[in-house]
Amino acid sequence: MDTKWLRNSFVYLIILVAIIALFFTVFQPGGMDRDGTQISMDQLAASVKRGEVKRIDVAEDKLTVEIPGRGKFTARKERQDTVPQVLSIYGVTPDELSRVEYRVSDPPQFSNWLGLLVNLLPLVFFGAILLFMMRQAQGSNNQALSFGKSRARMFMGNKPSITFSDVAGVEEAKQELSEVVEFLKYPEKFSALGARIPKGVLLVGPPGTGKTLLSRAVAGEAGVPFFSISGSEFVEMFVGVGASRVRDLFDQAKRNAPCIVFVDEIDAVGRQRGAGLGGSHDEREQTLNQILVEMDGFDTNTNVIVVAATNRPDVLDPALLRPGRFDRQVVLPQPDMSGRRAILDVHAKGKPLDKSVRLETLAKQTAGFSGADLANLINEAAILAARRNKKTIGMSEMEEAIDRVIAGPERRSRIISEQEKRVTAYHEGGHAVVGRFLKNHDPVHKISIIARGMMGGYTRYLPTEDRYLWTMSQFEDRLAATLGGHAAEKLVFGEMSTGAENDIDVATKLARKMVKEYGMSDRLGPVALGHKEELVFLGRDIGAQKNYSEKVAEAIDEEIRRLIDEGYAQAIRILQDKREILDRLAEVLVQEETLEGERLERVFRGETEEGAQPIDTPPSAPEPMSAETGRTPHPAPRLVPGAATGG
Repeated sequence: MDTKWLRNSFVYLIILVAIIALFFTVFQPGGMDRDGTQISMDQLAASVKRGEVKRIDVAEDKLTVEIPGRGKFTARKERQDTVPQVLSIYGVTPDELSRVEYRVSDPPQFSNWLGLLVNLLPLVFFGAILLFMMRQAQGSNNQALSFGKSRARMFMGNKPSITFSDVAGVEEAKQELSEVVEFLKYPEKFSALGARIPKGVLLVGPPGTGKTLLSRAVAGEAGVPFFSISGSEFVEMFVGVGASRVRDLFDQAKRNAPCIVFVDEIDAVGRQRGAGLGGSHDEREQTLNQILVEMDGFDTNTNVIVVAATNRPDVLDPALLRPGRFDRQVVLPQPDMSGRRAILDVHAKGKPLDKSVRLETLAKQTAGFSGADLANLINEAAILAARRNKKTIGMSEMEEAIDRVIAGPERRSRIISEQEKRVTAYHEGGHAVVGRFLKNHDPVHKISIIARGMMGGYTRYLPTEDRYLWTMSQFEDRLAATLGGHAAEKLVFGEMSTGAENDIDVATKLARKMVKEYGMSDRLGPVALGHKEELVFLGRDIGAQKNYSEKVAEAIDEEIRRLIDEGYAQAIRILQDKREILDRLAEVLVQEETLEGERLERVFRGETEEGAQPIDTPPSAPEPMSAETGRTPHPAPRLVPGAATGG
């Protein structure tokens, strides 16, 4: 860096000297001189003849003339001519000139150098420009050559910022990776038994489950250098750049062994070869081939471990997944209830929580949340508490944060008519009443008719336990509860609104999966119907191959229709039996807009606020909904599976 600074300074110095020389050359004084008035040579000769000149000082081409009583004057002559030669031309005799004190001074050293610079000025100027252009070309050359260098960021292990204590909810994955730490710390312990160090560990899991965080924790625990790079950083528009960067990355890793190389989103370069556009020989495949060679070409004592993360293991090349490259695949699923509680403990550490906060309750309410969702939940709650000028984070902020993560922020500024408000209340009340009185459905936890995100209202359920297997009876009850809002509108108002659009879409998709994928149809039996077609490089399903006959397709449609009709009929029966509860719940919702917990249960039981007397005042019958009101479309929001039903 110092050498580069010196080179730049030298170039700038040359340019500065050239500018100064040009200034002195162009702006050399003429006409009026500092030493006196400019006179011509014939005027000087006349003064000499009259005997008025006392002294003449000669400095190259400049004459300084002193005339007593009049002052000093200056004159100019040719540089190569002498004063006697010039004056003799104007008729001055040697005797007349002898009466004048005549002195010739040597030219100053600076003037000599200045004259030299003036003569060399064009050469200096063009030389500086040429040097600058050469350096620019050299810089472009270096930049072009640097395309093949790895862009991995290196973190030294002497200052661990993240350890296993900062990662929660993935205990099995931490146990698997703790062995990797032991391999790096005590390799002789395993080599004594003939065990070889694993070449790579692949972290697989949905987004937000902590794959990158866990890899950083491994580096922090092992105390070794950590190289981090994304899969997309290998590939550029130039052919061969990706493979060159892979080689450079592993060369750096070998020089810093023992160390960890972390490749995030490896599916960007590790997808199956020959399955995408561009044939079987493109830049991405060259990069993948180089990764395969580097991982399988390691020496046994290099102590370099490759950790990669992806949420699409199904599109990776089989050669990348074989033992010897990625020896272990560590799965990071969505956390269960105990895992969510541990994650909440980690993120709540150091935050002022109110005594009312119950992390166990929050863990139950956040089924399906990933670690990133839970971290966002705690952060949103802290922001809400600060917005309300509170010193601690209370349970109300936590509950509000859950709703914000699931459905988005409240839209209280949205103005709706009283009729639409009643329609929304009955719609959400229909979801809640049907779900409340179904045997195999999760308990109702919260109802709100306040618009959030893209939803006009929503009903949230509280699972009693983490569920990994779903039975047919549970799906049937879920279908009935999903269609409860649609059924309530039909039962109460005599017609339906567009508010049930999302419910119908969810129910239809669930029924189709029950028939085609889960084998939950006695008529069609346990047969997988349909085959998904996928482009590996697009990463999305582009359609389903119809591997069944038209007769079976008709049977599938009839079975889906049967499941939907049975769920809808069940919802209608429950709402007819519990019509009084539905009316009471809708009236309270219109007044209070949000109900949850014990307050909701008291409304279901018909108790007053104190719980002493039942609520026996029947609400007035709602008016039929006209065609112009109640049309509140709600596009499908991003919901946690099984946690809420959007109205």
